[in-house]
Amino acid sequence: MRNKRLIIALLAAVTFGLIAAVSVKQYLLSAQTFKSSLNDVVVAKVDIPVGSRIIAEQLAVAQFPADVTPEGALSKIDERLIGRVVVASISPRDPVTEMKLAPVGAAGGLSSMIPEGYRAMTVAVNDVVGVSGFIMPGTLVDIVVVITPPKSSGNEEMISKIVLQNIKVLASGQNIDKPKNDREVERAIKAVTLQVTPEQAEKLALASSEGKLQLVMRNSVDQADEQTAGANKRSLLTGERAMIAPDPGASSAPKPAPSSAVRRSAPARSVSRESNNAAPKVTAPPPVARPTVDVYEGNKKKTVDFP
Repeated sequence: MRNKRLIIALLAAVTFGLIAAVSVKQYLLSAQTFKSSLNDVVVAKVDIPVGSRIIAEQLAVAQFPADVTPEGALSKIDERLIGRVVVASISPRDPVTEMKLAPVGAAGGLSSMIPEGYRAMTVAVNDVVGVSGFIMPGTLVDIVVVITPPKSSGNEEMISKIVLQNIKVLASGQNIDKPKNDREVERAIKAVTLQVTPEQAEKLALASSEGKLQLVMRNSVDQADEQTAGANKRSLLTGERAMIAPDPGASSAPKPAPSSAVRRSAPARSVSRESNNAAPKVTAPPPVARPTVDVYEGNKKKTVDFP
């Protein structure tokens, strides 16, 4: 009896040992497989601002799974990375990718942020022109100029016109990066630097010297082209039709119809024509009442209609 119990205990121990060995082997195989699917990725240890050159003390190497490794990520901290200029701010633990770096040999500062074929041009602003300090790097604006047309045009009245659209702000004052919090927002901004093409730079230079500029902020998602005829004193005094204010972040909103006395009175005339041309309504004659007789059956009263 004792030998039988001993044999059962030995068999149970061997079984549990085999199960444990198989489990450990499976765990080691899965850990090895997971480790082989990891990639070395260079990440930032601290905030790296736009326009600065990267130094080795700002970087570290972390492991990312292969299926979530960012495209263009760098795997080594070497001489090809050290000294590169950052064109997009990098937060701590963010991967350092080629898209966030300027080409090798690019100079630091604002010049590294100018795309090929574009120029950086600075215009003077105040609190009103600069949208009360809300114009920050990365903001998209339209540029309106108030100017007197040339005499050859036959119009001597001043006119306001959108001359440039969807212009990116590269710098606000001397800041080329967005502020981290509201305390860092600089309200007394005297100039903004805009990203323009050479042709746009010519227009902007002429507009700033011949007229008065006004920056108009636009939604970064809304980059549609808007063509307007401009506004002068005559169109200004015609007034404007009211429209419903859209909710914040709305993708599209109804635009006000052109304001003029003729167009405002048009719906009334169309309604009157329709009312005059409409056929008169024919009313049906009332039904003819039929004679009735009250019939009493005990305590119950019943009304009978004659045909």
